[in-house]
Amino acid sequence: MEEPVKASSSLELENVESGVLRASHREFLLDRHGTLDLVPLPSEFPEDPLNWPSWQKNTNLFLVSFHAMMCLIMGAGIIPAYSGMAEEMGASLQAATYFTSMQIAMLGVAPLVWKPISTRIGMRPMWLIGTFCAAVCNVGCARSKSYGAMSISRLLVAFFIAPAMALGTKVVTQMFFSHQRGQKMGIWTLMVTLGPSLGPFLMGFVTFHIGWRWIYWIFAIINLAQFILYFFLSPETNFEATLVSSRQRFSFQARYFGLRRFSQKPLRAVDLVLPLAVARHHVVWITTAAYAVVFNFAFVLLTVEIPQIFGEKFHFNTQQIGLQFLGMIIGGIIGEQAAGPLGDFAMAAYTRRHQGQNPRPEFRLWLAYIGYATMIAGFLVWGFRTADLPPNVYDVSPVVGIGISTFGAQIITTSVFTYMVDCYPTESADIGIFANVVRQIWGFIGPFWFPSMFESAGIKDSAGIMVGVSVIASLIPIIAVQYFGARLKQSR
Repeated sequence: MEEPVKASSSLELENVESGVLRASHREFLLDRHGTLDLVPLPSEFPEDPLNWPSWQKNTNLFLVSFHAMMCLIMGAGIIPAYSGMAEEMGASLQAATYFTSMQIAMLGVAPLVWKPISTRIGMRPMWLIGTFCAAVCNVGCARSKSYGAMSISRLLVAFFIAPAMALGTKVVTQMFFSHQRGQKMGIWTLMVTLGPSLGPFLMGFVTFHIGWRWIYWIFAIINLAQFILYFFLSPETNFEATLVSSRQRFSFQARYFGLRRFSQKPLRAVDLVLPLAVARHHVVWITTAAYAVVFNFAFVLLTVEIPQIFGEKFHFNTQQIGLQFLGMIIGGIIGEQAAGPLGDFAMAAYTRRHQGQNPRPEFRLWLAYIGYATMIAGFLVWGFRTADLPPNVYDVSPVVGIGISTFGAQIITTSVFTYMVDCYPTESADIGIFANVVRQIWGFIGPFWFPSMFESAGIKDSAGIMVGVSVIASLIPIIAVQYFGARLKQSR
């Protein structure tokens, strides 16, 4: 009987020349992909996620990306229901906003726990456990009668649903080649972008017509549907430590119903913070800090403040408030259509012009400047038009500004995430977790000082502050990374 061999990780084959491959390996790759010009170079086993058929890769990417979107939909979806929840729970409106803030914080911390678990038991069990337990906890939210019970249930939902928020970057690098990462990473970042706006947009209708508790029943139903889809359509993507025999492939039963332990190392307390060590790379922490500013203003601020500003000035009901998020949804979708495909197209065009030489990862950041220009313009349109409109006299111009700013923010998001993963593809999971922690901490802190800024400075001046901080703390660092990134990577 032939001994099983350890299938080399595809990422371990990143720098392997196609000319040194075994004949059987070359034949397999040519038959499966039609070319040897692949980065990273896949192994010769069909179980390698890089060798999966396109429909299976894209299905799995959609499930994980939708999962990431649901993390933020569940956080922001209750925004139109703040007043009703506060009244029924006997709490203030400000206290009701903490139901979202506490979930934002948990979404930042929880992936630190899930990442070491995923390296030991795999990604598939984590998706199944998380979605099923989130469904149970959402039922708890729907039946909560007190502020304390609701708070505990919300925190548990966030803990169990959190893995996809940070590990989506890892799934992309496990399944897709370098020339595909811009577009595929863009799908994941688009879903993350849509979550904060799609949640209140849809749940505003639910709150207005059938009551806020049905928000949680709908969330529970969606989580159960995710569990079923993961169970039947999402095989394990961890391949680096999988033992494969050249004579015996994994059966359907083994891939979908079997449990395997990928690492025998015991779980240590230090494993929970190891992903943060990726901050030792200067370009990672600088780029992440710059991105966090964009996320905080373009997504968190606008999502949290729309109900309060528009509700007070125009006296909107929950359904009308939900409709204000339509601009953010449209802007994010259009922005992704520009960011992912254009980034990959530019990289491919550079390679063709330079006789097969791949550009440095910093080349991707050129696209981010379009994002900054439109995001800043959107902030100004939103702020000035909202301030200039008389009370109870509304037109759609502030929402147009929101759409423009989200368009730009989505381009920035896709560009910076793809850039960081291109720099350190073997650390894609840690990059996703680190960026998620920083982003969510900023998102958690923001709602505590946003109201004070608008109250003291007014809407127009606040928009100016948003522009100034975005230029100083985000645009300038990205310019520095683009021009000095190669030197920074060498100086570590």
